[in-house]
Amino acid sequence: MNSHRFLECSSREVRPGIPALLGCPLDLTCTYRAGTGDAPRRIRISSESIETYSPLLDRDLEDYSIPDLGDVLVAEKPLNQALDLIETHVAEIARQGGIPLCLGGEHTVTLPIVKALMNLHGDFMVLHLDAHADLRTSYEGSSVNHATVIRHVAGLVGPDRLIQLGIRSGTREEFSWMRRNGTPMQWEPGDEDILIQRIGGLPVYLTLDLDILDPACFPATGNPEAGGWFYRDVERFIRALESVTVIGADVVELNPSLDQNEVGAITAAKIVREILLSFCRPR
Repeated sequence: MNSHRFLECSSREVRPGIPALLGCPLDLTCTYRAGTGDAPRRIRISSESIETYSPLLDRDLEDYSIPDLGDVLVAEKPLNQALDLIETHVAEIARQGGIPLCLGGEHTVTLPIVKALMNLHGDFMVLHLDAHADLRTSYEGSSVNHATVIRHVAGLVGPDRLIQLGIRSGTREEFSWMRRNGTPMQWEPGDEDILIQRIGGLPVYLTLDLDILDPACFPATGNPEAGGWFYRDVERFIRALESVTVIGADVVELNPSLDQNEVGAITAAKIVREILLSFCRPR
């Protein structure tokens, strides 16, 4: 169990309608530069450098008793067993009425999280923020990994329940699949209303791969891709979430071994703070 906690998230009690942090330090299928397994710990440690108050949302973590439930113990477990453990932990949070916010780890963790939430919530939209399409049917001899995870998710929720933002890398087949199914969306100022229309009043699950950010401001990820979002784009997106019902989220693919100046972990911690507080409606 990780001894560090995220900022003021010292509670251990899951409560209905309140977000709950869960670390998912999976690092089994990374194919270029491994190291995501240490991300939940580093995000928690780096959170000590930021404030509990969000000027963006005018809310403060000190006003909410948000639990940090530590990490799922996936070390030395085979992939299927690790994914099952994540699914079980997320299902228990959701069963108690909490809103899981999972800290990856590699992007494969999204699959068991979505499975767990489907059993309780049924129909919902998945918002996928990423540099990469992650829509392959297999990659390097494996059908379940960070490069295939969203294809599996789309198979669960349906392609019409998937919106992809920030995608700028993928195979010809992946981009053909996206065009055929209408999943991509641009994200320019003023697109907030278009996003809300596409969501159509359904609940939302958010999966945020940190490599959506341009490597000029976020190089600390295993597969950086030039031409991405900047932090202000993420802030606009988080503000847009204020008008929808979010049932869970994950923040994945920080690689602390590539984060020599800790800017990546601090940026990730700030994004986690904003997402947590976006779940906490004003009292």
